[in-house]
Amino acid sequence: MNIFKMSRKKQTLFPKHIMLLEQMGENIKLARKRRKLTTVQVAERADIVRTTLYLIEKGNPSVAIGAYFNVLRVLGLQDDFLKLAADDELGRKLQDLELLK
Repeated sequence: MNIFKMSRKKQTLFPKHIMLLEQMGENIKLARKRRKLTTVQVAERADIVRTTLYLIEKGNPSVAIGAYFNVLRVLGLQDDFLKLAADDELGRKLQDLELLK
């Protein structure tokens, strides 16, 4: 029987990007508190363990994006996912440059 071990490469993040993730985590935490929901309630409804919710609220980059989504869904903020990469200003500029050629 062959058992394959999947190795996960650690993501390299610059300090300013880590700060963005931490701010996102803080925003999620504040949203939970404004709704007067406990960590236990949110974790159960998002089908994650409390430790994962704690990591999300700290902006930990190792947590799966699906877990982030489920927490946002529990908080009624799932549509915020649609805002990710929605304003692709650089991409549009690059596209416009191609059109000028």
